[in-house]
Amino acid sequence: MTFKQLEAVYWIGQLGGFSQAARKLHTTQSAVSKRVQELEQLFDTALFDRSQRSARLTEKGEEMFVLAKKLLAQRDAAAEQFSRPEVFERRVRIGVTELTAMTWLPRLVDLIQRHYPKVIIEPDVDMSVHLRDKLLSDQVDLIIAPDVFEDARLSRKQLGKVENAWMCKPGTVSATKVMRIHELANHRLLTQGDKSGTGLAYNRWFQSLGIQPTNTIISNSLVALIGLTVSGLGVSYLPRQCLEPMLKSGMLEIIRSTPALPDATYAAMYKSDVHSTLISSIVMLAQECCDYTKMFQTQNL
Repeated sequence: MTFKQLEAVYWIGQLGGFSQAARKLHTTQSAVSKRVQELEQLFDTALFDRSQRSARLTEKGEEMFVLAKKLLAQRDAAAEQFSRPEVFERRVRIGVTELTAMTWLPRLVDLIQRHYPKVIIEPDVDMSVHLRDKLLSDQVDLIIAPDVFEDARLSRKQLGKVENAWMCKPGTVSATKVMRIHELANHRLLTQGDKSGTGLAYNRWFQSLGIQPTNTIISNSLVALIGLTVSGLGVSYLPRQCLEPMLKSGMLEIIRSTPALPDATYAAMYKSDVHSTLISSIVMLAQECCDYTKMFQTQNL
């Protein structure tokens, strides 16, 4: 029994098909099929039900899938423990939200490659809820997102906070006075939806204040919300510090409100049952370079 055979079974079961596993393993579908057949011949038992259109594990296949997951994790842990950082090879899938991708993600990738030059980083930019689901299904190894999930299956390390502020196109709303949040809610609000970590956090905040905005445009894209706000289509909560150039240029204007928006706390999250020196090291590097104050950061200073 080889690790390549175990990888084939694991990724077919994880991704739901031979072709998907082949793409993941950077090989051909026939090579993946051959590895599975070798295992089936070795133990004289079918691991997949081939009568169905999709690849479905048999009962013994399910047992092999669980075993493969365990053995592959032990292999990776052993490789991390005994390999020097400069020669350690592995792919690491890091899930991030849009704001991290637009600010300090390049700095993090640069730091990782300095410490682990042979580690290949695969960033996955998505909404927080989708990233959490991908993490729990082992499609990514680590996510960086707003800390809004109370889930015992996840371990988390706080990275930093984002100061958000209500913003609009100058002249859309009077900015000469401090507005009560109930008054502000009478305007059209441009908000993030329930797939966004920030959207979830602020929807809960609205509910705690007894506010249910009715005139809203919902978008899970931060870039889209910035564009809609600059166009004068409504009022939105946006990250203040990294949008400072747009505020100074007059494209956006801050609306002072009471109570003020709470900060959004971001965290690095990984599965509680995963014990990886590499992932722990990447989390420490993320804590070192986390910076939501500037857009498109290109280097570590």
